[in-house]
This record gives sequence, structure tokens and C-alpha cells, in this order.
Amino acid sequence: MGATRAELLLDARNATGESPVWHADEQALYWVDIPARKLCRWQADTGRTHDWLAPEMLACIASRGPKAGWVAGMETGVFELQPHEDGRLDVRLLAGVRHAQAGMRFNDGRCDRQGRFLAGTMVLDMALGAAAGCLYSLEKNSEPRKLLGGFITPNGLAFSPDGRTMYLSDSHPSVQTIWAFDYDTDTGTPSNQRVFVDMNPLPGRPDGAAVDQDGCYWICGNDAGLVHRFTPEGKLDRSLAVPVKKPAMCAFGGAGLDTLFVTSIRPDGIDLSDQPLAGGVFALRPGVRGLPEPQFSR
Repeated sequence: MGATRAELLLDARNATGESPVWHADEQALYWVDIPARKLCRWQADTGRTHDWLAPEMLACIASRGPKAGWVAGMETGVFELQPHEDGRLDVRLLAGVRHAQAGMRFNDGRCDRQGRFLAGTMVLDMALGAAAGCLYSLEKNSEPRKLLGGFITPNGLAFSPDGRTMYLSDSHPSVQTIWAFDYDTDTGTPSNQRVFVDMNPLPGRPDGAAVDQDGCYWICGNDAGLVHRFTPEGKLDRSLAVPVKKPAMCAFGGAGLDTLFVTSIRPDGIDLSDQPLAGGVFALRPGVRGLPEPQFSR
């Protein structure tokens, strides 16, 4: 794979492929298809795929450790998922969430460097532009803690290598902003919100993100077919193209954490002749390495 050329990993045709996570113990990539309510897996050694069907829309996942399953932000709360090779998916509610209004679900989320699970919520109908979304934090054997509010479509959650800077965006067309926060690793509390990148003059809306070993922030430019890399100072460093208009989220993986996997969206009801691979999963070799994804362990 070339440094600037995306290769098709899987013609998955996901409606909304999101939350790719590299599972190092299995040498496998997991992700979700939100409206299809699917947990998906691609195994690097065989190229085989497997899907599990959940009872609610799945939006974001984080590993619980080797053979321990997953924690997932879904529609009504945060759940524990245990997939089985025979196709069964055991689902158990860890913590319910009382949404601000009807018609909401979780969206983007991941664990911080200390193993807390953080995830944002949104109103399903983005056309409403309702700023009812919140960012929650969950630790084991506790209730979800609301950290921030006032988002339309919270996205782009990521943490610096030392865990002391938290990144978060709002990908709604009326906002298109990425913020940075100071992050207290002892208490799991963000503070000192400031604009990291104003995406309005740049191509694409800010969607899912990842951080590399250099501390640079990679984020999908939804609607622009690009994945952008920003330095810790918020300077646009590189933009890599993918052959679809709506890349959704990126994640580092592979044996050397040097592959950037990108999931994407396959819009319904529009002509896709110019992007037949929409909804696919892609792989790039950007020449940098990522960081191991933290597990839910706090």
C-alpha cells in the first residue's frame, strides 16, 4: 500500500460504518454498522468477516480485554457485548441513560488512556439541529457521569498520547468545529475548552478521529473523501484521499499499528455511480504509527 493511496479492505456496503477498533490479541478489526445494528469483524490472517446482530443500534465500541467482549454505546444506554463464533451475541445493560428528549442515541465514543468509557449522544434527526447531545463518562460499577452538553452531533473523540488533552468535535453542518480540552487523568474531567480547528473553511465535516504516536490528530473529512492530519498545534499537516465521499472514522491497527483503517457511509436513496465503494472499509499506510487502543478497565 502506498503512503497516499487507499486500498479497499472490504466492500462492506455499510449504511454507516463507524467505530473501527483494532483488537491486537485477535489481530482483527472490529467496527459497527449503526442503522443495521451490526457488530462486524475482519480477521487479518484469513480475510474472513463475521457479523453479529444487536437488539438496538450500535454506535461505538471499546474492548473489555482478551476474550472479555466489548462495551458499546447504543440507543438506550451502555451495554456489554459478548460475541460468539456461532453467531450469538450476548447483550447486557451496564448503565441506562435518560436522554434529554425522544429520538436520541449514542454516537462517537472510546476509552480514555485510563480505561474510562466516554461517549456522546445525539438526536437521530440531524435536520432538527437540536443541541441536546451530551458527553458521558462511565466507570465500572457506577452510573454514567455527564461531562459536557450542548452538542448537536458530538464526534471526533480522542486523547493525546499522555492522555492530558481531550479532543471532541461537533460534525453538524452548522458547527463543524474541533475543540481541545485539558483532561484531568485522575478524575476524568475535561476543562479549558478552546477551538483546536475550525473546519468550516476546510474540506469536509469533522467525523471520527484517531491520534498517532507523534500526537497528531487524524480526522475523517466527511463529504470530502479525505482524512486530515493536524499537528498538536492545530496545523493541517496532510490530507489523504479515500475513494468515497463520506469517510466516517479512522483507527490505527495492523501488527505494527502502521495501517490506518477507515470506515465509511453508504447513503441511501442517491446515485452512487461515482462512488460504488461507498460503505466500504479502506486501509492506508501513512508512514506513521498509532497507539494501542485502551480497554475498558477503570
